[in-house]
Amino acid sequence: MSKPVDLGSLKEGSYIIIDNEACRIVSYDKSKPGKHGSAKARVVAIGLFDNVKRSMVSPVDSMVQVPIVEKRGGQIISIMPDKVQIMDLETFEVFEAPKPEEPEIREKLSPGNEVEYWKVLGKSKIMRVKG
Repeated sequence: MSKPVDLGSLKEGSYIIIDNEACRIVSYDKSKPGKHGSAKARVVAIGLFDNVKRSMVSPVDSMVQVPIVEKRGGQIISIMPDKVQIMDLETFEVFEAPKPEEPEIREKLSPGNEVEYWKVLGKSKIMRVKG
């Protein structure tokens, strides 16, 4: 799920959809309006799920899609070689999420631990281990 937002209202640290992938903005530059055209914004962002750097240049007044980030809590049920099975603490649904690449999160994963995960565009990602 996403919502349309004016490109000029975004800033570094906010989220944007580039090439159908949710990204976090790491660099945002605006140029002044010139004699023959409107002000342009240069956006450099890094994908939330694949860590790929993406960039775009567009007029400041154009509309872009911003992903809706759901921050939720869950409990780890089991750990497989490349996935983690999580039960949502509100809806009690069980689903699988990929194992995080960050070593500081990976070391703390064990069955029974509570985690904070984000749901963005139908994908899930473990962001931190609680406690």
